[in-house]
Amino acid sequence: MKNLLVVTLALGLFLPSAALAMSHEDKPMEHQMDMQHKMDTGSSMHEKMMEKGGMDMHGDMMMLGEETVDGVKAMAHLKDVHEAMSKMNMTQTHHFMVMFMDTAGKPVDEGLVAVKITDPAGQTGDPIKLMGMQGHFGADVALSQPGKYVFEVGTKLQDEQKRQFEFQYEVK
Repeated sequence: MKNLLVVTLALGLFLPSAALAMSHEDKPMEHQMDMQHKMDTGSSMHEKMMEKGGMDMHGDMMMLGEETVDGVKAMAHLKDVHEAMSKMNMTQTHHFMVMFMDTAGKPVDEGLVAVKITDPAGQTGDPIKLMGMQGHFGADVALSQPGKYVFEVGTKLQDEQKRQFEFQYEVK
């Protein structure tokens, strides 16, 4: 009887822990699947925007274009985040993001990426490091004056080769 009580207590303590551990192990896979879905959705969103002739809007997402340099295609977008940032007393107005693909169409999402932004007055700012996030590299930037902005993207991706890409956007 004493042994049965010990076994029952042990199972009572062990089973909930095992169930909890299993539910936590499932989350990374669910998270990975969700991330893949987001990457797939982003890719198809990019294709739909390109079919419409670029510079198209998807909600508040703007396509800046694409450029291929030495076997790597860069696709740049801007997302208007001014409203959300101003609520937090921050000066950034847009999220600048760039995705890279190799010649086989596979995402290139490792390496170093930075952007220099030239404002409408012709002033070029310091390089801004872009962080890798969900299949793209990005950073929040301030585009506070109306006029044309030039984005010079410098990379040193997985293959260690340096590349430069350029995109433009006009703030109305």
